[in-house]
Amino acid sequence: MLKDKHIAIYVTGGIAAYKSLNIVRGLIKKQAQVQVIMTKAAQEFVTPLTFATLSQRPVITDNFQSQSANDDFIPHIKLALWTDLAVVVPATANIIGKLANGLADDIVSTSLLATKAPKLIFPAMNTDMYQNPVVQRNLHSLKEMGSQIIEPDTGFLAEGMTGKGRLPELQTIINVISDQFVERKLTGKKVIVTAGGTKEAIDPVRFIGNRSSGKMGFSMAKIARDLGAEVTLITTVSADFNNMNIIKVETADEMMKQLKIFFPKSDVLIMAAAVADFKPMQVAEQKIKKNDDEDVFTIKLTKNPDILQTIASTKTNKQFVVGFAAETQNLLSNAEKKLAKKNADVILANNVAETGSGFNVDTNKITLLQKGQEPITWPLMSKNDIAKKFWEFYLQSN
Repeated sequence: MLKDKHIAIYVTGGIAAYKSLNIVRGLIKKQAQVQVIMTKAAQEFVTPLTFATLSQRPVITDNFQSQSANDDFIPHIKLALWTDLAVVVPATANIIGKLANGLADDIVSTSLLATKAPKLIFPAMNTDMYQNPVVQRNLHSLKEMGSQIIEPDTGFLAEGMTGKGRLPELQTIINVISDQFVERKLTGKKVIVTAGGTKEAIDPVRFIGNRSSGKMGFSMAKIARDLGAEVTLITTVSADFNNMNIIKVETADEMMKQLKIFFPKSDVLIMAAAVADFKPMQVAEQKIKKNDDEDVFTIKLTKNPDILQTIASTKTNKQFVVGFAAETQNLLSNAEKKLAKKNADVILANNVAETGSGFNVDTNKITLLQKGQEPITWPLMSKNDIAKKFWEFYLQSN
């Protein structure tokens, strides 16, 4: 996937600069062509010679470093034209501020402003610095201008405190870079994904809910985005993904309302959310207090709208609807009934009582059902791999 791809790695002056060595090494192993560009401050942490040895290319450190008539006297322009993907790792508050405001005073900032290649920016810094409103404003500006901002991890930082600001793990970074070269087979498609479990209020502090974490829906949404789709994620769980329209809801009624707005203009709907079947008939205005003389408390419930059935009943022949069946018994028979009743094109069924499958885990075991065809069972695998496998299935069958 990365063979012969031209990847420019911009290293700026943060303590995490040393981690970029392994990133360069990982990309070289994948046969990418890697050019490292360093700020003066970055060279205080790691020498250019170390990067040059790993990348097998001289490191660019200066706009004016050419020494002979055969050298390039405008290296930032040549570099900008050479680049397929520009990666800023680590990205300090300084370079983020420069890029957001169009400042160009060194080889890194001039090259990044000159290139038309996609940009991946990996902020890494002290927690308080990262959360500073100015830094957040600059990151927001870069997002709006098309750069992808990869959120830092939370963990132990160089100065001894724990917080948000450290670079993601090496494999995560390599995966994010690799994903930029995935063929955009869903370009032009509008995809809606629902994720998480709905919450139906009992009183101001309590609700009826379920164990859904939203992980399966998140994977479906991210892979669709990486394949070029325009993704709307309707979620009950907080999410912050780049290049995705994210709508936060809480109840089944709120989810239904948003789907009625977005579904008519969509091509694919993935109903991965675990929607509560019932909700309290009345919501107490104040917190319900426990009474010493009352051992049993009754809450009357009423049915929630059947979102999948209602929305799927309006679909056209050009729209594709996918439902999920999370079961604890009689998986196939229950899923087949759902397929027949809901007017969905596909039901993805899983047994949430099976170890490693279902809620709050990173893996799942899925059986795919379509009308008139034998069920297809996939082995236990990561939810991310399931999402990839599903979209491959969709592309082959549509």
